Amino acid sequence: MGFIQTADGTEIFYKDWGSGQPIVFSHGWPLSADDWDAQMLFFLHHGYRVIAHDRRGHGRSTQTGGGHDMDHYAADVAALTQQLDLRDAIHVGHSTGGGEVAHYIGKYGEDRVARAVLISAVPPIMVQTKNNPDGLPKSVFDDLQAQVATNRSNFYRALPSGPFYGYNRPGSAASEPVIQNWWRQGMMGGANAHYDGIVAFSQTDFTEDLKKITVPVLIMHGDDDQIVPYADSAPLSAQLVQNGTLKTYPGFPHGMPTTEAATINADLLEWLHS
Repeated sequence: MGFIQTADGTEIFYKDWGSGQPIVFSHGWPLSADDWDAQMLFFLHHGYRVIAHDRRGHGRSTQTGGGHDMDHYAADVAALTQQLDLRDAIHVGHSTGGGEVAHYIGKYGEDRVARAVLISAVPPIMVQTKNNPDGLPKSVFDDLQAQVATNRSNFYRALPSGPFYGYNRPGSAASEPVIQNWWRQGMMGGANAHYDGIVAFSQTDFTEDLKKITVPVLIMHGDDDQIVPYADSAPLSAQLVQNGTLKTYPGFPHGMPTTEAATINADLLEWLHS
């Protein structure tokens, strides 16, 4: 574990375990590298070098006053890969992290990239626009910002208790430790980073980034995702990349890397070996 420093002086915390082909994990909003524990341990024990960083303003990274946008997020990933000299890397992104992966590859190219994986990811674009009429209304994201600004702690308790992990579905058994771990990660980050990050993940259009990606891409998404609706995300991303594989999970929630870790890990490993 350690820190790298970016060009603007931001310190990015990262974990770096093992040896072998590197897998770089980009986490979702408003969490941290800790959200990848189940994947980090699994792939470490299968012979991979696993790296996960805390996005700027999140977790243990610098709580910067600005730079909470996809251009900076991608630049920070580029700085991490360069300073750790990662080559032939597999980049895996969940939710906002999927946008980060797409924008990193789209902006910095594929010289260091072998494959990419988008899990419950925000691309191509979440917000409703003239070109994306099936997206979510901007008012949805305005409400998220209002809750971050006025009662972040309560909001971070409610979101994982309900739609994030599908615990609001009939018959679902909520895990209090999982909910508390989500709250813990969220409260470690900066309120301003999380507030601005809502704009970054909802309003960034990743269409052109996706079109540039030629390496194999696995797109994994649950069809009961209540955070990033399936129909306006995964199938569209699979069409835009040049070498994509879409894997749909009936009934799985947005936070499926946690609640369905055994399935997600096994399927991802199988794809990496294909």
